Amino acid sequence: MQNLGHKSSGSSSPPECNGGSPAAVAYFVGMSVKLTSLAPSGGCAAKYPAARLEELLRGFVPAEAENLLVGLSPADDAVVYKLDDERALVFTLDFFPPLVDDPALYGTIAATNALNDVFAMGGLPLLALSIAAFPESLPNETLAAIFGAADEQVRAAGGILAGGHTLRDEEPKYGLAVVGTVHPNGFWPKSGARPGDALFLTKPLGTGMLLHAAREGLRHEEGLEAASVSMTTLSREAAEVLRPFSPHAVTDVTGFGLLGHAHEMAERSNVRIELDAEALPLFPGALECAAAGVRTGGDRRNRDFASAHVEAQGVAEDVLALAYDPQTSGGLLIALPADKGAVLGATFAGEGLFLARIGRVVEGRGVALA
Repeated sequence: MQNLGHKSSGSSSPPECNGGSPAAVAYFVGMSVKLTSLAPSGGCAAKYPAARLEELLRGFVPAEAENLLVGLSPADDAVVYKLDDERALVFTLDFFPPLVDDPALYGTIAATNALNDVFAMGGLPLLALSIAAFPESLPNETLAAIFGAADEQVRAAGGILAGGHTLRDEEPKYGLAVVGTVHPNGFWPKSGARPGDALFLTKPLGTGMLLHAAREGLRHEEGLEAASVSMTTLSREAAEVLRPFSPHAVTDVTGFGLLGHAHEMAERSNVRIELDAEALPLFPGALECAAAGVRTGGDRRNRDFASAHVEAQGVAEDVLALAYDPQTSGGLLIALPADKGAVLGATFAGEGLFLARIGRVVEGRGVALA
C-alpha cells in the first residue's frame, strides 16, 4: 500500500492517530466559536446521498436545447453550453459547511473545490460568485477572512470573484458558482472511458477520514498538513499538463469517494473499471485512522450508492473504507490510452506534480477493487 503525500517539516507526531489534541486543523486567533462546532458535517462529506439524488433526478432532463452539450443526461462535473464553433461555457456550483476552523483555510478549500470542477471538464475559470450562509453572531473579521481567501484562490485560478449572495443561517455554508470556457470539442466528459485505457489519480485519498478523526480527537498532524495542502491545490497545473494527451474521460474525486466516482465513470462509459488496491495513494495516517474505526457519515451513503456495482472480495476493510471515503477538493480521475501512460507519468514528474496509476478500463460492467 502506497502512503503518499506532502511531508510536513519538523513534525514530531508519530505516523498514527493519537488522541488528546484539539479537533481542528487550524485556529483563527480571536474566534469565540469554532466553525466546525456549528455544522454536524463538513466539506464534501455533507453532500446529499448520491443514491437519493440519482432517484430524484431520474427522468428529469432540461428542455430540448441543441447547444446544451452536457446537462443532466448524463450529468457530469459541470454543465457545458455551446456559444459558437470555438467557444462553450462551463458552469458549476459547489458549497458546503465548514470542515476546518481556520476561516481563511475554509474559504480557500471551498473555492478550490468549486473551481476544480471547471478544470475537471478541461475548461478555464472566468467568473465566480460567492454562495454564502452565515450566523449573524460570527465576527466580521471571520467572514472577511473566508471571502478574502476565496477571492485570492479565484484569482490564482485565472478568474474573477465578481459578487455573490449571502443568507442568514445558523449553520455556516460557503462555496462558489463558477463560469468558465472550453472549446466545444475539447471538454472532458466522465462518460468517455474506453477498454484499453489506464486510470490515474492526481491526489492521494483520505481527506474525509483525517478530518473526521481530528473532530473526534484522533489527530494526525502530518496527514492533516498534507491533506490541507492538497485540498488547497488547484487542478489547474494538472489539467494544463493533461490537455495535450487528449484524455478519454476525466472526473474529480470528491464527496462520492473514489468508488462512487469510478462507478459513475464506468456506468456512463459502458465499461468495467478495475482498480489496484495496492496502488491507491493515501495520505499519511489515513490507513491508521481507518484501522482505528474512523468513518464519516459519507461512508455509509457512498456504500449505499455504489456497493451493488463494486466487487471487492478479499480487500481489507480499512482499504475499502478509504476507497469509499468522501474527498473534499480531491484529485482528477483520468482515463486515457495505456500507451500514453508512461509519457504522462514522466511529464507530471517533470513538473513536480503528483500522479498515481491506479487501474485500468476493460470490457464489461461495474467496478472491481482487488
